[in-house]
Amino acid sequence: MDLEDLKRLRRARDTMDRDYASPLDVPALARVALMSTGHFARSFRTAFGETPYSYLMTRRVERAKALLRRGDLSVTEVCFEVGCTSLGSFSSRFTELVGETPSAYRARSHEEGAAVPACVAKVLTRPVKNGGPAEAIRDEAVRNEAIRNGEASTNASP
Repeated sequence: MDLEDLKRLRRARDTMDRDYASPLDVPALARVALMSTGHFARSFRTAFGETPYSYLMTRRVERAKALLRRGDLSVTEVCFEVGCTSLGSFSSRFTELVGETPSAYRARSHEEGAAVPACVAKVLTRPVKNGGPAEAIRDEAVRNEAIRNGEASTNASP
């Protein structure tokens, strides 16, 4: 893959980051990258390690988590606010990435993150597929907090 292709792929990725709430599809993103749909999808996965759709849905779930933490919008409103058109697909993808339903996430208290620096919160709250590196960091942070609060022994296994 040459440097020019990477620039075009970054342009498409930046479009997803900026316009995640807009109706975006792979053919439209391929046009932004000045590539055919097939070449764009293959190149994007090679460059960034995930499909364009997966990347876009991860951005949408990240934003949905922030909106759900606020608590002033329903799950349905959040679904449409982040650019999803199907509540079922949104809920399934959210649950897959976060590990709990949007309703359960919204109902849970999120005050514990108030004192966490934004750069750390971004890593700890980034939706990842189960078993990813961010999940391991998150699990370790939860274990350490439980130990500090006397809720778990230091030799507890993960």
